Amino acid sequence: MNTENGSKPSVSRRTFLSSTAAVGAGLMAVELATNVANAAADGTNISLEQIESLPRVTQELVAPPFLPKHDQVAKGGPKIVEVRMVIKEQKMAIDDDGAEIWAFAYEGWVPGPMIVVHQNDFIELTLVNPETNVLEHNIDFHASTGALGGGGLTLISPGEECVLRFQATKPGVFVYHCAPGGAMIPYHVTHGMNGAIMVLPRDGLKDKDGKPIRYDRAYYIGEQDYYLKKGADGEYIKYASAGEDYSDSIEMMNTLTPSHVVFNGAAGALTGENALKAKVGETVLIIHAQANRDSRPHLIGGHGDHVWSAGTFDDAPQSGLETWLIAGGSAGAVTYTFRQPGLYAYVNHNLIEAILKGAAAHFQVEGEWNNALMKQVKKPTAIKA
Repeated sequence: MNTENGSKPSVSRRTFLSSTAAVGAGLMAVELATNVANAAADGTNISLEQIESLPRVTQELVAPPFLPKHDQVAKGGPKIVEVRMVIKEQKMAIDDDGAEIWAFAYEGWVPGPMIVVHQNDFIELTLVNPETNVLEHNIDFHASTGALGGGGLTLISPGEECVLRFQATKPGVFVYHCAPGGAMIPYHVTHGMNGAIMVLPRDGLKDKDGKPIRYDRAYYIGEQDYYLKKGADGEYIKYASAGEDYSDSIEMMNTLTPSHVVFNGAAGALTGENALKAKVGETVLIIHAQANRDSRPHLIGGHGDHVWSAGTFDDAPQSGLETWLIAGGSAGAVTYTFRQPGLYAYVNHNLIEAILKGAAAHFQVEGEWNNALMKQVKKPTAIKA
């Protein structure tokens, strides 16, 4: 090239085009690497190869009403959260009057255990149906995207196991349940085979103004309706093995009138010594799931400070509610900061179901009483003439 007399270097058309192509290829490579990194960071538009390279963590499931250990705000990018559930067919007492049922229970708990992940994490579930069981089982995740919620991919006979992986793309609280097909779907659900999953936003919960919400404690309440038949003697019929009550259960379910409506498997499961604990000044997150019927949760003596009645964390929460609706086949969430000590009843405010059928729990709250909020001005005395 000629640089004499200060003239500009001359570049051939071929050299220019080849250099441009090289630069373009370099930019494309950088853009591709950036896209790969971004996909791994937020979990969107992620390839199968990228999924396989994500970090893996094992979530240790715990019995309701408790939640597994989790971060309220995600640390790092999406993960594969490994979960293992063993299905147990077992006899359970459901009240103090001798009523019992052959429950079909994930991990042996009614409701099934809570799973907690963050939006765009992957849940990889190993589902186990021991050979000692009698029936086929599966799982339908309302939090998942795909036909039958994974139910068609997880149907297993006794002695089998399977593994299902799905991405939790929607933030919120969601029901999962067994759905083997036909009449077996309501039969399994009304025998306790349902649970819930919480998918937190990666940056945590927010109020209607976008301010962070943090909770000190979290509890998980699964509302369960049972349909038990009584014999000629007026007592609930007892059965020797799982599945033996099928025809009687179908008969009772067709009445649409449950014999029991309870929290966490049995009447009184969350009262007395099992009352939920809190302290004045603590913010408590309550997750309430009902896989089959509508419910009307109410905290007697408190309110819903922040309420996601429909369960979706994409929507701003409502505030200050006295009672809220949980639609059948869904879960909802509410926070409340306790301001007074004492015993609080948390009920389905169909009071017939709460008082007569068992849908009630208690919160035992410690702390100092505030007379400015409530005071007994005068104790009961005889009426003055």
